[in-house]
Amino acid sequence: MRLLADHCDLYNAALAERREAWRMRNVSVRYGDQSAQLKEIRAADPDGQGRHSFTAQQQTLRRLNVAFAAYFRRVRAAEGKDRRVGYPRFKPYQRFDQVLFVAGDGAKWEPADGSRWASASFQAVGRVKTSQHRLVVGRVKTLQLKREGRRWYVIVVTETETVPLPTTGRAVGVDVGVARFLTTSDGEMVANPRFLDAAQERLVDLQRRKQRARPGSGNRRRLRRALAKEWRKLRNQRRDFHHKTARGLVDSCDTIALEDLRVAAMTASAVGTVGTPGRNVAQKAGLNRSILDAGWGQFTSILAAKAESAGRRVVLVHPGRTSMDCHACGTGCVRPRQDTVVCPVHGELDADLNGARNIATRAGLGSGQASAA
Repeated sequence: MRLLADHCDLYNAALAERREAWRMRNVSVRYGDQSAQLKEIRAADPDGQGRHSFTAQQQTLRRLNVAFAAYFRRVRAAEGKDRRVGYPRFKPYQRFDQVLFVAGDGAKWEPADGSRWASASFQAVGRVKTSQHRLVVGRVKTLQLKREGRRWYVIVVTETETVPLPTTGRAVGVDVGVARFLTTSDGEMVANPRFLDAAQERLVDLQRRKQRARPGSGNRRRLRRALAKEWRKLRNQRRDFHHKTARGLVDSCDTIALEDLRVAAMTASAVGTVGTPGRNVAQKAGLNRSILDAGWGQFTSILAAKAESAGRRVVLVHPGRTSMDCHACGTGCVRPRQDTVVCPVHGELDADLNGARNIATRAGLGSGQASAA
């Protein structure tokens, strides 16, 4: 699509300018500098860049700025460590799949009027008929046109007022894990559906067949699409599970406490370096895969958003030793098995339940042992 291709060209040109300015003159080019050049760029290319929304082009430049901000954070984190940090890369057309618009400036949303079909209008694209799967509530702030494989989506972001839910009197600590997805301090447990394990055989088969197919062939292209479809289905299943689980907690709890987990650090590779190779690399890779499949970061974000819209409170606590200290007496425990800790005073405890009660205590919710509402 021409819109995505032109925005991809803008992104890559801005990246090239930043790279060359630093390589040739040690000069840092920032978002403000590149945004100020848009007027000249549009005037010089009226049938190309000049066709598109100015504010949408600014959002593409901000997207590059976010990539550089993340790059510099990784550089600072790697200081003094034997670790390589990847520089932001140029994007090919097939991997540049979304453009963000500000509503009312190059984009307009028209909700469905008594039918399932709504419409979205984008500058340089025109009016697009859209299947509206639910009511759009609030004032529309942004519209995002996104491509996933052969499918196109319009993502509508709105500003709404908080609608507090009735109080329930229930406040819990929540321990997330890989054996169980979550355990609350009052004993509720949610199993881990392990979507990646269920899809692993199909993904491996498609990946193997794609690697064997001749590059550039129609067969390889079809297999690539089939593989992308499987990954999209997996992501949708995980996101749907997170939304439903978060909704259940928000509807039944006034306050929810969770660990402030650094998932990126927890899933770092154990390979190490040539001089100091890592240990138990295969086991660590398997644990990393399970953690990423559980999607704790996405779940926490979804839970926080739902809680805010419902007037609930989410508290994040430090995760250190939540499972290893006894919730009743604070004594350090030993962990003979993944699901059990042993306190020298109180004996065997369920590791996840013990962790959830420690989380509740750290959040100021008492022991978290009150009966579920």
